[in-house]
This record gives sequence, structure tokens and C-alpha cells, in this order.
Amino acid sequence: MMTCIIIEDQPPAQRILKKFIEDIGSLKLEGTFSEAPQAMDFLSSNHVDIIFLDIHLPKISGIDFLKILPNRPSIILTTAFSEYALESYELNVVDYLLKPFSFQRFVQAVNKVQLKGKGIVTDNSEAINQRTEVFIKSGYDHIKLVISDIHYIKSDADYTEIFVDGKRHISSEPLRFWIEYLGKKQFVRIHKSYIVNTSKINKVSGNQVYMTSGENLPIGRAYKDQFSERFLK
Repeated sequence: MMTCIIIEDQPPAQRILKKFIEDIGSLKLEGTFSEAPQAMDFLSSNHVDIIFLDIHLPKISGIDFLKILPNRPSIILTTAFSEYALESYELNVVDYLLKPFSFQRFVQAVNKVQLKGKGIVTDNSEAINQRTEVFIKSGYDHIKLVISDIHYIKSDADYTEIFVDGKRHISSEPLRFWIEYLGKKQFVRIHKSYIVNTSKINKVSGNQVYMTSGENLPIGRAYKDQFSERFLK
């Protein structure tokens, strides 16, 4: 069980983080603070494993707080502003969650801390290789999918459709999220609207990929050469 605190001045964001921490099961919340000085006082006499830290805070910003924080635990930034990403990684944060983020994205960040604690290098490729399951939000529930069971993922306007053994699951995450999350060893983009699990491909003919589930998916012109070089010998 890892311990954590939240430093966040917005009550709605606090509630989301508290719910995600409760749902993940392997975290214990030790405190919630709306200002960095309050958290600093707490940390002067208490140890935690993770800090979920907002950047735009009253009195002291999250970035300035990081610069003066001694004996720093693992830091996961939670912010609505993407422009601080480069600076934050120079401060060795574990992850950078851009609001609004999903439960799945939250789990991904926490997994990086767990791998780091085991002495495993946690760049994206290593973390991807460790994943066997994924949780997607469906209403008020989070549904677990086995990654190897996914046949393909289709982009559809503002959401994606995940096809698993004849069933379709809707995800609010865009296709670019799944490309990064699932990695490129097992999954490949064949079209602007599709990524496929290469282990579920039955055959390739012309500009069509024939899946073991029976669907035929198009290969986009922009992706054909790269797909052919990697998978067609």
C-alpha cells in the first residue's frame, strides 16, 4: 500500500482525485491540501510515497513548490495547462496528467510509481511492456479489458470504439491516447481511424487487413509502407 497526498485548490478536482485514489485500491490518502505551505508543514513530519500536485495554486505555484521541496517523493502533476510539461520533466516528475484526465490515465501514472519503486526503469516503452489489462470508464463503472483480447480500435469523432471478441466498448480517450498507451510492438496503426492488434490479423490482401474476428479493415495510403516494412516479409 502506497501513501499519498493531494495538493489541489479546486474542490471538484479534489473530489475526482479522491474517488480515483479510492477506486485504485493500492493507495492510501493521508491528506488533502489547498495550498502548498500547508502541505509543506505536513511533509516536515510525515512521509508519503506520492504527491498529486496541481500547478496553479495560491501563494506558491506547484512548480515553485517542487523547487524548494526537500526529500521529494514521487510527484504526479495534475493540471489544465500543457505548457509546463517540459519544465516539469526537468524537475523529474513521474508523470504529467492533463485535466480532464480519465481513470485509466490516472492508473497509468500510478503504475509508473510502482515500477519505479521496484527499480524498473519507467520510460514509456518499459511501462507499456508491463501492461496486460486496461480499465475503461462506462457510466459510473470501470470495465477491465485484457489487452491481448483487443482486436482493434476505431476512432469515431470525439471517442473511440474498442472491439474485443465480438463486443464493442466505447472510450472517451482519443485514438492517439491508445497508440501511446498500448505501444507499437503488438498494436499498429493501419489507417487514420484504426489501430489493430497484430496477433489478431488473419491475412493481408491488397489494401485490406482481414481480422480473425471476420472484419475487413482498410489500410490507409499514408500507413501502408510502414506497415508493410514492419510486418510483411
